[in-house]
Amino acid sequence: MYFQTGSIVGRSLTQDGDMNPGKVPIQELNSSSGQAKINALIQTYQYYLQMIRDVTGLNEARDGTAMDKNSLVGLQKMAANASNVATRHINQSGLYITLKLAENVALKIADALEFPLTRSALQNSISTFNIKTLDEIINLNLHDFGIFLELEPDDEEQAQLEANIQVAIQQGGIDLEDAIDLRNIKNLKLANQMLKVKRKAKAKQDQANQQANIAAQGQSQADTAEKTAMAEVQKQEAIMGANVQFEQSKSQMEIQRMEIAAQLEAQKMQTRFQYDMQLKQMDVQMVQQKEGAVEDRKDKRSKMEASQQSELISQRQNDSLPIDFENKSTMGMPTSL
Repeated sequence: MYFQTGSIVGRSLTQDGDMNPGKVPIQELNSSSGQAKINALIQTYQYYLQMIRDVTGLNEARDGTAMDKNSLVGLQKMAANASNVATRHINQSGLYITLKLAENVALKIADALEFPLTRSALQNSISTFNIKTLDEIINLNLHDFGIFLELEPDDEEQAQLEANIQVAIQQGGIDLEDAIDLRNIKNLKLANQMLKVKRKAKAKQDQANQQANIAAQGQSQADTAEKTAMAEVQKQEAIMGANVQFEQSKSQMEIQRMEIAAQLEAQKMQTRFQYDMQLKQMDVQMVQQKEGAVEDRKDKRSKMEASQQSELISQRQNDSLPIDFENKSTMGMPTSL
């Protein structure tokens, strides 16, 4: 119509959905540059593409458009959640189909084991050992399998889980081995539940270790006290033994001293006795010598008296002169005429 008559018929709506009568449907580009015209066309395409995204909810996070490598994780999640408003039913449909497929596979395996042909085919595929393992599921109900479907955690949820793991490690709730096992769990809910279980198990283990340490310390203190008491008893026994030995040595030394003193006293008495005997012998000899000298003098005196008596008698008989016995001479006048 425009090329034939030059008339333009169009309809324009505002952002609120109201009619825009002043809007010209088609406008001729006044620029003569081909690059400017291409840029204007690209802008028009981007405008309409953005309108489609706003209406359908398929934004850059869901339509396959490459995101900037420096974009934040939170912005990506917000964009994905914004698109889920329009495409949530598609996502839920995919999850529902996957869940039902898993349930049907479980039921199909249980049914296949009840028929010989399918059982034989399954046995040829997965071996006899695995068939014996699958025999346990024949009598199980569907709810016994516990089939459920959970989405893998995104980066933000994984970061939150890592923060919980770090807090648990710092508080001593779990060990490094438990943290490694938790990081390998792709289900966030299961990982959190496992974290709780690990913390409770670690708390019980720590309590058991503490009780064992208390018991060990008590036993060690009892052993130490017993050893101390035994050492004290041995010490007292050693002291008593040393005292007994000291007293025995003291007694032996006293006995030896007394024996030596007795020996010395005996030797002293013996020496004194010998000296006394010698003195007594000397006294006896002196007495004997004195008595002998006295007797000798008596004998001499007797002899002298006898001699003098004889001479006196002879004097009387001969009427001689007196005799001086001391000088052995006659006193007075000579007898011869």
